[in-house]
Amino acid sequence: MRDLNFGLKQLCHANRDGSYRTQADRERTLAQIADQLHALGYRNLRVHGLKQKHVDALVGVWRYGDEQRGWQLLSVGTTKNRMSALRWWAGKIGKPGVIANSNGHYGIAKRQFVSNESKGLTLQKEALQRIGDPHVRLSLELQREFGLRREEAIKFIPSYADRGDTLVLKPSWTKGSKERAIPVRTDAQRDVLFRAHRLAGRGSLISNHRTYVQQKHVYEKQTARAGLSHLHGLRHEYAQSRYQEITGWKAPAAPGVRNRPS
Repeated sequence: MRDLNFGLKQLCHANRDGSYRTQADRERTLAQIADQLHALGYRNLRVHGLKQKHVDALVGVWRYGDEQRGWQLLSVGTTKNRMSALRWWAGKIGKPGVIANSNGHYGIAKRQFVSNESKGLTLQKEALQRIGDPHVRLSLELQREFGLRREEAIKFIPSYADRGDTLVLKPSWTKGSKERAIPVRTDAQRDVLFRAHRLAGRGSLISNHRTYVQQKHVYEKQTARAGLSHLHGLRHEYAQSRYQEITGWKAPAAPGVRNRPS
């Protein structure tokens, strides 16, 4: 292993900031950055040797690509993620000043978070019937009824989460490792929870003989076989419904005409 790769790996292991997923993503991103710096000619760089010229070189290939090396330009979101990893690295070695505070300094555009195009997805009964695994089927229904992310819906433990009029999601299930509470408001939600209790008992929606990773692979295969894709859209659909329920207006990205509350 090259010195820079090894040094960054040690830096990550000595600084366990964020969730396990965040740590793993950061370590992977920094390994990619180290490989690119090596390919760009910085062969003897050590972890404490980061300078502005290294940042500029990286940003250049991220924004414009490198045809000779077969590197394509990166999306704004991916570039910003790599800038975050670089800032983390610079901060941990006491050199935050080698990177400008603003991504705009490097000509990196702002990411567009608000869209006028609906990404909502409805889950039809016929599609659910094509899902053979009962745990996957209930995970999908939880995504639809409560706007859960895929990981939350797979790791879901009904006996823990169901507090009557509220669902409480464990930090170990959620993005960012933050506990989240979701109101239970409808008969459809209560019906899904009843069936989840009956299937999982005191356990989760991961089949007893599987790990989370194995259950995720089953989820992916079953949904692909059923012709289902972009299932994060179930979360968008839930959010749009809640927006209209709370405000009386259709969400800005929802299809159709926006209505004034009655």
